[in-house]
Amino acid sequence: MKITFLGTGTSQGVPMIACTCPVCRSLDYRDKRLRASVLLQVDGLDLVVDTGPDFRQQMLRERVSKLDAVLFTHSHKDHIAGLDDVRAFNYLQGKGMPLYGSADTLAQVKTEFYYAFNAERYPGIPLLDLNEITADEFSIDGVHILPLPVTHLKMPVFGFRIGDFSYITDANYIPPDTIDKLKGTRVLVLNALQKESHLSHFTLREALDVAQTIGAEQTYFTHLSHRMGLHQAISAELPAGVALAHDGLTLTL
Repeated sequence: MKITFLGTGTSQGVPMIACTCPVCRSLDYRDKRLRASVLLQVDGLDLVVDTGPDFRQQMLRERVSKLDAVLFTHSHKDHIAGLDDVRAFNYLQGKGMPLYGSADTLAQVKTEFYYAFNAERYPGIPLLDLNEITADEFSIDGVHILPLPVTHLKMPVFGFRIGDFSYITDANYIPPDTIDKLKGTRVLVLNALQKESHLSHFTLREALDVAQTIGAEQTYFTHLSHRMGLHQAISAELPAGVALAHDGLTLTL
């Protein structure tokens, strides 16, 4: 399996125009964080988790020429807003794009991208094939995917486990049953928004505690706000086996 971090940032706490904060001014490419998403290439399939507002830019940057399906963690704008741009893959591949998400997530997709579901189809609109998933394991062309239920304040969110790789973003609570599903994972990706407390995201300290509980060989933190600080500085504070992810980071399992 090849894993490419398309984005490791968030809209939370991101300064706007003409910001002079250290992260915005940084010349370190690892501090340039697009909205959180990951590309998974496994057994001939190319899967993306979440299509945030930066989806098109991420696909172009990584020169992704094939996409077999999209998995959605939840329906917040910073995770679905770029979905319209799958139309390029519709055109190249000559078929609809399979989308996998909870009933609530797919309902929001149908609301926000209503024009893709009208009975009278306008030429060029995205072709979207909806596939509802629950907490039960499902498969895409023989690739087995285990949803990982977590909570984002009061909102149910799915992480995903494929083999020895587990990906969780937008969480501030992981129930015991999901902790059990995470046991034995070799590489864990977990959200860590900032050092200060937050009502719906793990802080750095909380994420470190969760990582210790799960005990993966290697843990990467994602969904990092500008308030987290500079990549180099935070990396120096982390224990062995834990690192900040950055846009464009590629792993092979």
